[in-house]
Amino acid sequence: MYYIGVDLGGTNIAVGVVDQDYKIIAKGSVPTNAERPADDIMKDMADLCKKLVSQANLTLDDIEYVGIASPGSINHATGTVIRAENLHFENTPVVDLLKKHLPVKEVLIENDANAAALGEAVAGAARGVAHAIMVTLGTGVGGGIIIDHKVYSGFNFAGGELGHMCIEYGGRQCTCGIKGCWEAYSSATALINMTKEKIDECNKNGIPTLMNEIAEKAGKVSGKTAFAAMKQGDAPAKEVVDMYISYLACGIISMINIFQPEILVIGGGICNEGDNLMKPLEELVFAGTFTGRRIAATTLKIAELGNDAGIIGAAALGG
Repeated sequence: MYYIGVDLGGTNIAVGVVDQDYKIIAKGSVPTNAERPADDIMKDMADLCKKLVSQANLTLDDIEYVGIASPGSINHATGTVIRAENLHFENTPVVDLLKKHLPVKEVLIENDANAAALGEAVAGAARGVAHAIMVTLGTGVGGGIIIDHKVYSGFNFAGGELGHMCIEYGGRQCTCGIKGCWEAYSSATALINMTKEKIDECNKNGIPTLMNEIAEKAGKVSGKTAFAAMKQGDAPAKEVVDMYISYLACGIISMINIFQPEILVIGGGICNEGDNLMKPLEELVFAGTFTGRRIAATTLKIAELGNDAGIIGAAALGG
């Protein structure tokens, strides 16, 4: 059996033809040009799907269904994107629009973060596990919850917004408009902000820090700046990294206490830090969870699928 997975983003539409073992056998992308009408975007999506099916030496009759991973709030029962700001979609009938241009048996749709979590559960770091959570550390904090091999999205399709649980009432301002969200403390953006604040504090108080030099050489402060300086023994950088990891652990502890997933997958560029991130994180998490290691404990793992997670997860929506 074969499926098509579509990762619909504000910049690009990535499509893959996926086999029954969740291997991508043909893949391509086209620009989204999100300022256009939704129907035009869906036509380009359909054309790319047809092209890749042909490249895979298949026909549309061989495709069991098309799955779409889309940003925003998704009503997967009606096939509608309720709202996706970076696509300018509002109550947009994406499934019906794609069906108009692509004569396939079925089209399914899910939030992109939820689809990525499903991708890791069927073919990545949580492969074969019935209960898993994925957390993605990027501009914000995204993720998804898998219960009994299925995406959990709540009665109103808005569940799984992991980054917007409150970890400090009235705390740091989040882009969602609320203060104290986990995203404001554990995203890559948050790490950059913490690094800038520490650099300013050091400069003000005449405390030397390698973070200045590293940021100047790179031309910016990034999520790598504090980690890079810490590895060279910089004390202020270690303070930033320790603070960041403690906030990250805080949210993960809550998720483990509530859901007790077998595997919790962490994705995003910060995971490139490897043991410098994961070892202290694991220590804090297992010291803070309700069960600790007294019974079978959640395993923390780094995501494996990278940018293919959305495609593979979308292709697994009918599974």
